[in-house]
Amino acid sequence: MNEHTHHAGTHARHTGWHTAISATLHCLTGCAIGEVLGMAIGTTAGLNDGATIALAIILAFLFGYALTARRVAGTGLSWRQAIRVAFVADTLSIGVMELVDNLVLLAIPGAMDAGLASATFWLSLAFALAVAFVVTVPVNRWLIARGRGHAVVPHTGH
Repeated sequence: MNEHTHHAGTHARHTGWHTAISATLHCLTGCAIGEVLGMAIGTTAGLNDGATIALAIILAFLFGYALTARRVAGTGLSWRQAIRVAFVADTLSIGVMELVDNLVLLAIPGAMDAGLASATFWLSLAFALAVAFVVTVPVNRWLIARGRGHAVVPHTGH
């Protein structure tokens, strides 16, 4: 392996991780919006843990897809095409993030029973999302390395 080949391989690995981190941060944004809204609505409405988590997951997927579709539509694709790209790009990433996030949240004693005014609720949710982020970055890296996930998302020039 010559120096140029080694440098190109190193650059590709760093670029792949950078893209994976960026994709995961993007995913985290949609998931966090959905999670917070779902947990807030479920807690306020007095829903049980299962219903609250289901609502949070549904909203996390909706917001995750919407954020990607909005960005993709800005590249010149139609909304219909942008939504398809969002489904392909984000489904596994959001799914992993939601699975990990909710399992961590359920594992924290008292987190689901803490009210919205409680630091326990917000710190638990923040911790669960942070753990989900760490677990999801390698998933996105794996997808991107195989030409999937956010590798299929067209990008604008900025």
